Amino acid sequence: MGLYKNLFKQTAIYGLATVLPRMFSFLLVPLYTNLLPKAEYGKVTIIFAWMIFFNVILAYGMETAFFRFYNKEEDKKRVVETSMVSIFWTTIIFLLVALLFRTTLADWSGIDSQYITYSIWILALDALVIIPFSKLRAFQKPMVYAVIKIGNVLVNLLLSILFLIYLPKLAQINPTGLISSFYIENFEIGYIFLANIIASLLTFVVLSPDYIFLKWKFDFRLWKQMMAYGLPILVAGIAFAINEQFDKILLDKLLPRYIAEDAVGEYGACYKLGLFMVLYRTAYTLGIEPFFFSHASDKNAPQTYAMVTKYFVIFGSFIMLSVIVFADLFKLLMIRDSSYWVAMKVVPLIILANFCLGIYTNLSVWYKLIDKTYIGAYISIAGAIITLVLNFLLIPSHSYVGSAIATLAAYGSMMLISYYLGNKYYPIPYDFKKIGGYLGLSIVFSIISFYRFRENYFVGIALLLLFLYFIYHNEKATLMNIIKRKSNS
Repeated sequence: MGLYKNLFKQTAIYGLATVLPRMFSFLLVPLYTNLLPKAEYGKVTIIFAWMIFFNVILAYGMETAFFRFYNKEEDKKRVVETSMVSIFWTTIIFLLVALLFRTTLADWSGIDSQYITYSIWILALDALVIIPFSKLRAFQKPMVYAVIKIGNVLVNLLLSILFLIYLPKLAQINPTGLISSFYIENFEIGYIFLANIIASLLTFVVLSPDYIFLKWKFDFRLWKQMMAYGLPILVAGIAFAINEQFDKILLDKLLPRYIAEDAVGEYGACYKLGLFMVLYRTAYTLGIEPFFFSHASDKNAPQTYAMVTKYFVIFGSFIMLSVIVFADLFKLLMIRDSSYWVAMKVVPLIILANFCLGIYTNLSVWYKLIDKTYIGAYISIAGAIITLVLNFLLIPSHSYVGSAIATLAAYGSMMLISYYLGNKYYPIPYDFKKIGGYLGLSIVFSIISFYRFRENYFVGIALLLLFLYFIYHNEKATLMNIIKRKSNS
């Protein structure tokens, strides 16, 4: 149980580093939706969707390659130095080229050139801290990682509140004062990006000693090996970005112009309610990736992976059902403008889709461990094709409901494909009966609660309690063994 205890401890800390920033981000959603019209919030959603693509490109799989080779190579300093030098120079080249052609990018994307400029700086600053953050995870310093991550989002939150709420009030109170000279009217979107830039800059400053004290040694042979390992991850990442973000971009392109940005705003706001499952999945992934690699040589590794996956599904199923049962309460906290609520129908689909993605993350460990990351790229490409085809087919007739269906279909397909291929290349003894039982029952209860007894919390809570009893009934032996161990220690 020591392995699981250490895993859960690290996952809890990484979860803190993920949950708290996301909780702070929760405050930004009502802030943005209260101050921005739906069309303006739609613009912000589209810009951030594009930024996800460039985040993936600027990382080009180097983060995952870093973990693989850090655990594989004896000379770990060489891995750190080579990966940092690589990321640094590719980021500098991107920054210079992107700034040079920012007007062209603005014309091509239809986004204001000043927002393009802000986005370029945010992307560059975030790319430069990829390996420093990875080092903290590899060196097992989750608390330092958590403090910096939380600090980044806290600065962003406080600056957003300052710029969007207090700065206009202060300028109104004293129009001729010093503070009013910093206030720009109708610059809300600009202030959102300015807060992000400052937060990213401060994060880079905190982690800059990693570059200052770097010996700047570059091993070209090792770099080629890391790139060969990481480039399929890049392809998979681009495909993932398509699955995760391209629906917002396609909504803007495929819907009539007079409703497109409003629809993106509605969808983007309600999409945020799926954040609870994203939190769980992301925190787990941060903790599990180093864990999988560090225990790959253990003879009982397949059994360990199977057990971890089962408990991921148990906790995830309960989280999914809980969020869906109380979704209409969460919307009151996060989306106070009721005009956005028309998109609430997509929430169960988005939550289930993110859960399928989390299960896929568990199942996909096999191709990383046997150095066949190109298979992961193929799976992600298959998911991206499903996303694109279904979005093109469904958006014109079903708007963002079609996008939500496409997202669920893509992640569900990726989960099933990975399970099938994993059994062929790296068999893991998953308890498919229990995993399928927990997942299936949580889906059935979610459908009953949201689509049949929505906002009837007597029924919803009863279903939650019944599901908890189902977990207890099936896992009673394991729970009793844990209790006995604690009582004897």
